[in-house]
Amino acid sequence: MSTIARCEPVEQLVAEGVRELARCTRFPVAFGGLIDHGTVSVTNIIGNRTRSLDGLSVRPERGLGGRAMIELRPRMTNDYRTSRQITHDYDVYVLGEGLRTLLALPIIVDGRPRGVLYAGAWEESQIGGVTTAPAMGVVQRIGTELRVRDEVERRVREMAPAPVLDATQREDLRESFAELRSIAALLTDDALRGRIASVERRLLGLAAPQAEPVTEPVQTVHLSRRELDVLSCAAMGSTNAQIAAQLSLREGTVKAYLGAAMSKLDASTRHAAVTRARRLGLLP
Repeated sequence: MSTIARCEPVEQLVAEGVRELARCTRFPVAFGGLIDHGTVSVTNIIGNRTRSLDGLSVRPERGLGGRAMIELRPRMTNDYRTSRQITHDYDVYVLGEGLRTLLALPIIVDGRPRGVLYAGAWEESQIGGVTTAPAMGVVQRIGTELRVRDEVERRVREMAPAPVLDATQREDLRESFAELRSIAALLTDDALRGRIASVERRLLGLAAPQAEPVTEPVQTVHLSRRELDVLSCAAMGSTNAQIAAQLSLREGTVKAYLGAAMSKLDASTRHAAVTRARRLGLLP
């Protein structure tokens, strides 16, 4: 049964893992840490005789631990000083402690390295399956715990309420949306129009959490591009003549588009049409 407790701080999670690794491997020294800004800073050390391991920071691909992280599997050496299978970037730390045998185990989450734990001894020791199997169990349990925490944090972020816009900010957002619709209406470049549409969707996303709840049966209302252009301008209080000038349309055409939008939204006035469009998330 794992000795790693749930819901403890990440630092404590690693500390417990280091202690458990020493117990299950019976190696006198154990240490490790998690990746932070691209490197593993060793934050927990037990059994050491000196302070040489203090400040050890391991980069992927470098040293025994870096190789373990890149290959996503345990790496070991029973004669660290003479090993030709690794880089020796960290000799001052490892040899300073006098370690000869060293085992490095990557902490893996969703196929990516998140840290590394080490177990070592001052004398040459043979490392076999009897040792590596329980050692891998330690890092796998840490990886599982980190994966669960990541998922919890993701769900919390998704559930977090969006920032509330004040009246001025909300009006600015609506004006920006109407201006974008007016600009897009004059474009012939479909790619550029698509980019503007992407921005519009983000603006709608900002407004959506504050939209008035729909108390009527949910219906699918589809407004044409031009109908939405006209309605977004009308939402800002523009007259038909002003909308016609903004969108380079005839005033009679504006009236026709506005009438079609009102009909689809089952609204008798342009104000009612704007209100319903906002409730349905068609306008911010």
